[in-house]
Amino acid sequence: MKKYLLLLIAISAISFSATAQNDTVRKTYTWIFNEKTVIKDSTGVQIPYVTWRKMLSTGEYLIRPIDPRDANTDFLIFDKKHGSTFTFLNNSHKPEERSSTIAELPRPPESTFFKIGEKISSFRANDIDGNKIKLKDLEGKIVVINFWFIGCPPCRMEIPELNKLALEYANNPDVVFIAIGLDNKYDIQQFIKNNPFAYHLIEDGRMYADLYRLNLYPTNLVLDKEGKVRFSSTSYPESTPYWIKKTIEELSKVQ
Repeated sequence: MKKYLLLLIAISAISFSATAQNDTVRKTYTWIFNEKTVIKDSTGVQIPYVTWRKMLSTGEYLIRPIDPRDANTDFLIFDKKHGSTFTFLNNSHKPEERSSTIAELPRPPESTFFKIGEKISSFRANDIDGNKIKLKDLEGKIVVINFWFIGCPPCRMEIPELNKLALEYANNPDVVFIAIGLDNKYDIQQFIKNNPFAYHLIEDGRMYADLYRLNLYPTNLVLDKEGKVRFSSTSYPESTPYWIKKTIEELSKVQ
């Protein structure tokens, strides 16, 4: 089968009715699905073409249009057993399955606050342990920065995966992880008692967020050894930690 051969899926045409000037207007759309079709899970995560094609071929999954009134609508995929509660990546996946699936996800959209290849303004701060951090002095190292706050659900959701990254490079002095939190020192200290965060934690970080005109969280970025942005993303695409690591590995190879 050729790579770009259209995948024809036998589904019933979906119709709807609307009334205008006392006349009933009826439209019927029949969709053909291929590698350009956008199919998402119940959390809004876009599923790779190769993956959703395999899922549908099992007969255990169904799809439905997000907006049946739109001929160009995106679609939701769900399993027959759990209905619309299907989540593409969740704790029921085995670690190896999860890693393999995440690797298939596209690179997260670039954050609007940072431009790839751009050198960002420096800042200086102390982390909650009293260590002095000056961004300019970290040139020559790969720097991973996370902007977050305690009341942000997606910020909290990504911490476990970010911790895995930070701990993986804990013995590598050439990779530095910094988390700039908007909350005060006391609140962060209380939070990490039950939710460890393996980054250098900077408190009261709104002034640093304002420096970059940043107002959406979480936002992650990776700086190369010259202090230039090589990766950035905002919100919580589940592939973000994977792409952070991928960027670190690529930059580590550059002499």
